[in-house]
Amino acid sequence: MNHNNTNMVLAMVIFVISGVITPAVFSADQSMQVAFPFRQDPAIGDTALWPDRADLANTLDQRAHFYWSRRQYPQAEMFYKQALKLRQETLGPKHPDVASSFNSLAVVYHDQHKYAQAEPLYKQALTIRQKILGPEHPDLASSLNNLAVVYHDQHKYAQAEALYKRAAAIREKALGPDDLDFAASLNDLAGLCDDRGKREQAEALFERALAIRQRALGPDHPDVAATLRDLGWVYLRQGKYAQAESPCRRALAIQEKCLGPDHPDVATNLDVLGELYRRQIKYSQAEPFFSRALAIREKAFGPEHVDVAKDVCILAKLYHRQGLYSQAEPLYKRAVAVTEKINGPQNRDLAYMLNDLGELFHDQGKYAEAELFYKRALSIREKQFRSTEVIASPNDLAGLYDYQGKYAQSEALYRRALATGEKAFGTVHPDMAITLENYAELLDKRNRLSEARSLKARAQVIRAKLRRPAARARIETQ
Repeated sequence: MNHNNTNMVLAMVIFVISGVITPAVFSADQSMQVAFPFRQDPAIGDTALWPDRADLANTLDQRAHFYWSRRQYPQAEMFYKQALKLRQETLGPKHPDVASSFNSLAVVYHDQHKYAQAEPLYKQALTIRQKILGPEHPDLASSLNNLAVVYHDQHKYAQAEALYKRAAAIREKALGPDDLDFAASLNDLAGLCDDRGKREQAEALFERALAIRQRALGPDHPDVAATLRDLGWVYLRQGKYAQAESPCRRALAIQEKCLGPDHPDVATNLDVLGELYRRQIKYSQAEPFFSRALAIREKAFGPEHVDVAKDVCILAKLYHRQGLYSQAEPLYKRAVAVTEKINGPQNRDLAYMLNDLGELFHDQGKYAEAELFYKRALSIREKQFRSTEVIASPNDLAGLYDYQGKYAQSEALYRRALATGEKAFGTVHPDMAITLENYAELLDKRNRLSEARSLKARAQVIRAKLRRPAARARIETQ
């Protein structure tokens, strides 16, 4: 969404979004009324008062972008739909601005994990741009990238990789190997490699993206900080904790300097640093990072927001791992309640949180409660995300049945997890190794030693290929 921010007051709105002016000083409603002088609210008003329909569409689009930037998705969706309708009526169905509207509306759905709604809109934007611009235009690369991200987020890795690579090739050819958009493509490919367990490839791609960004932007730019954080995350996931800390702390210092100490991007980096210490069992060092991240997001978005719910869940996990069950349980339940209220009963984040609650009750020996949460999480993943999101829940439920001596039920779930994982990730992925090892442990208990050895050998082969024990790809708003 490349808007022309020529109006000084609109620039003030941008400052609010970036944290330069706090919402307390310059509220969203005030900024909208000043920046966009509607005679009546465009959501319900008389649009005939606007003589230039294209100008009205642009104004609606700008207002939608503001709400999207604040993660106020219902308002953003409403205004983007109005802008799209006006543009189709005034410009025709195959205009570049119509493609931009399709893309913007897709991003709103994508951010809420509504992939079935986002994907066809991205495809419509891609079709229009390809027809108008040709197959090797940089703007086409943006559409390819966005479609790749929606596949990536659904674990459709082969489809995502093909589109990421095509976008990267277009950008490198059209813009050159030192262009920032090409660096963004490298960053996205690195995130995909990381999620597929290809940590060394991810590391190399992040380092290449970082070098481009540092040359172009200097050492203290927020985009440099984002790649430093992603690189630190890859080191963390490889168990290279000493190497991970330096880029993460450098990223945090850059973000605090450039964006201010209370910006949501600072919270993201705090979560990574907290996870770095949590994985080293340094819980007392991890807690201040997680708590500060939660406080930043509560201040920015209020207590009932999906990002706040995620941070609440992160803090709950920290208490859970320390055996502080009475502190963890209300936090898990708060996260579940907020997520379900905002996104409904069928969404990925809710499934993860329900699974965490299942683990909490499992660890306390409350098996009936644990089973209920595990089953609900698995049901959501199967219904909403089919085969690409259902490896964790069968594993956890299988472990519960194993502990209870329900070996036949446990084995069926491990087999199911392996089949699902192979389809989603391929045969070489850390989650596949974990599932094989868990299944082998069950077979050992049942004295099926030969089968257990075979599974352990498969797991060892995977780990050898990976060598060592999610940078989330960027959604482009153009």
